[in-house]
Amino acid sequence: MSEPETNDPIAPLVEALLKELGEEPGRDGLMRTPQRMAKSLRFLTQGYDQDPQKILNGALFDVTYDEMVIVKDIEFYSLCEHHMLPFFGRTHVAYIPNGKVVGLSKIPRLVEIFARRLQVQERLTSEIAENLERVLKPKGVAVVVESIHLCMMMRGVSQQNAFAITSSLRGEFESDSKTRSEFMNLLGHQKRSFA
Repeated sequence: MSEPETNDPIAPLVEALLKELGEEPGRDGLMRTPQRMAKSLRFLTQGYDQDPQKILNGALFDVTYDEMVIVKDIEFYSLCEHHMLPFFGRTHVAYIPNGKVVGLSKIPRLVEIFARRLQVQERLTSEIAENLERVLKPKGVAVVVESIHLCMMMRGVSQQNAFAITSSLRGEFESDSKTRSEFMNLLGHQKRSFA
């Protein structure tokens, strides 16, 4: 079954790119690649069209609970804005409520919104924390992102076993070492396989 034609303005750009690389876009294996790649890029960057605050605000609940809430091992896939190659891994998100909680499924949705944009891992980490902090106004927020970057594995330094960890600690997670230690201990922080 063939894919439907698309009028996506990305498709002719991909065709021009293939020609620049020395390929023949009309050959059998590449004939529909411009349309497929356009569709793929639209999917991989759909986070630009989503409003994180709307997602979170739609699932806020008044709850008397002041202990740590953690959602860990949230898988994500993103595109590095420097080389447009994938980076992927896991995100761990925690917050300490201040009268409100958010539906647990909204935290992975929030991660997905920011991962589905051209990104750098550092900004991804901060954007997740900033948006939780802005909407929930919690006592503290913590976000840790662990990932591998194909731009480091496939090109340049060609490091097959290197992975990156970034964190954003706010409120009690930043000011209280016991809270920060509890969070890190609950993560069971260790090198993980992302395959």
